[in-house]
Amino acid sequence: MQKPRDTLTQPLSLKKKLYTVLIFTKLSTKRFFRDRLALFFGILFPLIFLFVFGSLFSKSGNSVTFNVGLINESNSSIASQFVKQSAASKILKIDSSVSTLSAAETKMVDGQLDATIVLPSNFGVTTNSKIPSGQLLVYYTENNSQAGETLVSILQSQFQSINTKYVQISTPFTAASKELNKNSLTEFDYTFSGLLGFSIVGLGIFGPVNVFPELKKQGILRRLHTTPIRVWQYFTATMASQAIIGLISIAVMFITAILVFNLKVVGNYLEIIIFLVFSIIMILGMGLAIGGWAKNERQAAPLSNIIVFPMLFLSGTFFPRYAMPIWLQHVTNYLPLTPVIDGVRLIATEGYHLTQVGPQLGLMAIWTVIIYAIAFKVFRWE
Repeated sequence: MQKPRDTLTQPLSLKKKLYTVLIFTKLSTKRFFRDRLALFFGILFPLIFLFVFGSLFSKSGNSVTFNVGLINESNSSIASQFVKQSAASKILKIDSSVSTLSAAETKMVDGQLDATIVLPSNFGVTTNSKIPSGQLLVYYTENNSQAGETLVSILQSQFQSINTKYVQISTPFTAASKELNKNSLTEFDYTFSGLLGFSIVGLGIFGPVNVFPELKKQGILRRLHTTPIRVWQYFTATMASQAIIGLISIAVMFITAILVFNLKVVGNYLEIIIFLVFSIIMILGMGLAIGGWAKNERQAAPLSNIIVFPMLFLSGTFFPRYAMPIWLQHVTNYLPLTPVIDGVRLIATEGYHLTQVGPQLGLMAIWTVIIYAIAFKVFRWE
């Protein structure tokens, strides 16, 4: 009769272990929300970055604008009409304080203006052919030669439509446009996934790195080691707690981005949540490894910075990886944070499904096994 009794008690033992995990999950979550510093760096700090990058990218989108000075030396009606149209243009941002070429030159040298448009006194004046004509001048510095040449091309195309009103020109070669039935990402849409990666890194790495050494210093982990709790239970509770906190922080970022910066989320929210939870668990393993190994803050802080900052700058967190050299793109493909940022962008803003981000999930799974194998190996209770 002893064998059946053992088989009946085994599930109870497992329930007790899981109950312990649940208790530690609640305690860890409550501790986070009671810590003002943790709340700031876990939720408010990523929001600050969201507003900074949102203000940089969301308003301009993919449009091209030029900061220019406009000096009108002509009294013709055409010149006056050109000034009015330029002021209403979305491409040109005219500095109304510029009235002379010398003042414009000073601002161009200081980088406040991309170029200066000058309408000479004969601009728009009717000639003997009874057709108004003129040539405006675009001044730019050597550093802004590309912007100046682009601006000249834009103005030439605008004048082309004006010229056809006076002179009929035969055009054997033409160009036409056709819109593709595809959604394209704005700069903010692309950057938002990087900001999510930044938030996950802050919660998953800096959280345990800051908490574990303090718990060791206070002797809390040492006392826990004298209880029946095992490392896997403590890790599981920490993972569950950080997943809850991370989803709350990321939800706040999503809501803010949608309401304030017009983020376009086209992916399935359930798939986004699943992918984000997996991402948080993977990145958290680094924090558990560093925080669990370090005896104090002096050991934890340098090691975490060595790991975190290369990932932040090379995984496409603050600027796209396609701007990097090809060889560097190939190297950064294998960083742990890269598949997180790429996967979030593909699912959330490009509408991919989990089945379509297999390479990202596969790489994350490999890193998860490696990271947690290291974390379990180096974890110290004191």
